[in-house]
Amino acid sequence: MEPVLTYYGMGAGVVAFSSTRQGGCSTGKYASFNINRYCGDDEQHIRQNREALCKELSISNDRIIMPHQTHDCRVACIDDSFLSITASEQQVALEGIDALMTCVAGVCIGVSTADCIPILLHDTRLHIVCAIHAGWRGTVGCIAQKAIAAMAAHYGCQPADIVAQIGPGISMDSFEVGQNVYDAFAAAGFDMNSISRIYPSATDPTEQKWHINLPVCNRNQLVAAGLSSEAIADCAVCTYRNPDSYFSARRLGIHSGRIFTGIMVNDKG
Repeated sequence: MEPVLTYYGMGAGVVAFSSTRQGGCSTGKYASFNINRYCGDDEQHIRQNREALCKELSISNDRIIMPHQTHDCRVACIDDSFLSITASEQQVALEGIDALMTCVAGVCIGVSTADCIPILLHDTRLHIVCAIHAGWRGTVGCIAQKAIAAMAAHYGCQPADIVAQIGPGISMDSFEVGQNVYDAFAAAGFDMNSISRIYPSATDPTEQKWHINLPVCNRNQLVAAGLSSEAIADCAVCTYRNPDSYFSARRLGIHSGRIFTGIMVNDKG
């Protein structure tokens, strides 16, 4: 059993990837590779899948760090002091966290998604990495910009040194939203002409529904934070349109597996 990962080239000294649905032992709507323990999957399957990922990355189980996300904008630093506390204490510290950053080699930080937008960052000069979960609420709250600000404040990172990878998430064509979501973006000052479009409703073609472009929203935020457009890569994979390869909560329901998008400073240089 080997997880099938989509690897990203984000510069020397890091390993970056998103998991696919293939290569695990989970069943049903969790089939087959899921390591998220907050979505209802069997604990034994999660453990076996984590062990397979650890083998793939050549790290121990305690070196995969995943927060319990709550669609907020809190960023946590994974440092030696965090790694020195007990597993239960780590779990408490990771509650309500939607972005992680670290400079510690051999530690894989990552976020879980199933339509939301995962973003990976790498400061190629200082070898600082960050993993961000940007759902629509986090996007409205500018979590990508806040994560870059946290990297600057904690490590002295400069945006000009950072490269970004946008992972698999829902596309604008598939992301139908209610008026309340559209209004939240508008109230936050987004340029609605560039990030939204109105289509006939998927359930009632006589109705019109707004669609929001989450990948473009987050790309724009990365540029606003100081990254160059050339430093931002987008895998351009829509989870909703590719449910055989990637988990999609809109396709499968919330009681289904999650993509794990992770990044690690390689302790082998």
